[in-house]
Amino acid sequence: MSQVAVNDSVADIPVSEAPSPMAVALVQLALACGGFGIGTGEFAIMGLLPNVAGTFSVTIPQAGYVISAYALGVVIGAPVIAVLAARMARRSLLLLLMGIFALGNILSAMAPTFESFTVLRFITGLPHGAYFGVAAIVAASMVPVHKRARAVGRVMLGLTIATLLGTPLATFFGQSLDWRVAFTAVGVIGLVTMALIWYYVPRDTVSEGASFMRELGAFKRPQVLLTLAIAAVGYGGMFAMFSYIADTTTGVAMLQPGMVAVMMVLFGVGMNAGNVVGSWLADKSIMGTIGGSLIFNILVLMLFSLTASNPFMLGLCVFLIGCGFAAGPALQTRLMDVAADAQTLAAASNHSAFNIANALGAWLGGLVIAWGYGSASTGYVGAFLSVLGLIVFAASLRLDRRSRG
Repeated sequence: MSQVAVNDSVADIPVSEAPSPMAVALVQLALACGGFGIGTGEFAIMGLLPNVAGTFSVTIPQAGYVISAYALGVVIGAPVIAVLAARMARRSLLLLLMGIFALGNILSAMAPTFESFTVLRFITGLPHGAYFGVAAIVAASMVPVHKRARAVGRVMLGLTIATLLGTPLATFFGQSLDWRVAFTAVGVIGLVTMALIWYYVPRDTVSEGASFMRELGAFKRPQVLLTLAIAAVGYGGMFAMFSYIADTTTGVAMLQPGMVAVMMVLFGVGMNAGNVVGSWLADKSIMGTIGGSLIFNILVLMLFSLTASNPFMLGLCVFLIGCGFAAGPALQTRLMDVAADAQTLAAASNHSAFNIANALGAWLGGLVIAWGYGSASTGYVGAFLSVLGLIVFAASLRLDRRSRG
């Protein structure tokens, strides 16, 4: 196994010591496997809520608290773990994070009470953001600078494939057999990921000067805060739409309930397409990709609200909104660029920001529905959030130009 330090860019490593393309591909595969497990575990619960509610004799809305508990774990865990683990080698940190994730899912499958299950979902969410952040840094550090976003995108491909393959399979077997089987399977994926990381990810050393305070310094950098704000506000739109896609499909487009699964597949296909194309575009222009995706989201989300009653247009818009995930690798890479020597905290916080976007989008979408505007109006909510994100993006771009000029 290669012993190249993952703290340096391949561009700075002698050719004789640079990892081979196969070694890089295997590292990306190992890290993506973890993303697949995390994505499957995060989204499968949404289809298994009735089963969980039945087991613990609670209502479905009460069972929904476990989703909030997991999301809260992601938001809190990402920055806290990144700071506390500042002096830990990244390979060791990845193993620890995936170990917590695997154990959390296995114990979730064994939870005797609803209260213990909720606590375990919170704990399982803690390593989510930090894992993706550290994995992105490791993947980007093993390729030349002009290929970083594509490396990050390949790691995130595990997450997007989970929405298309892992989540439906976990939901199917969880409903057919027992929901506990689904969480056990996700835990096993976590253990497999640990083995792959142990075998393929090269050992690294802690960078000189790494510390608790240095990582916290990321939040003193305006561009870090602005980039996180873009993610937290600007990308709440897809969640505003997707949170209520079932109601839009059956109540607005007047399709059969079975078509909800088709819409979810279309969204997953869009996410995968957006991730691949967005990674390639980000290596050409990071800021161009972020700004372009925000404008794209505004147009597509408005089109969604205008045409949701048409089944064909609904499916097309759901796919295109999923493509908005194209900004994911670009935002992750942008954070690594502007964080300087506090990359771990900044990169990990990206997923906290996206979970805030999830909560914000779902809340605002639910609000306009409660006001009587209908589920199709969630597209207008999403477009509004994208406009706000575009304003923050413009401020970031202006600050960039002023610092150079």
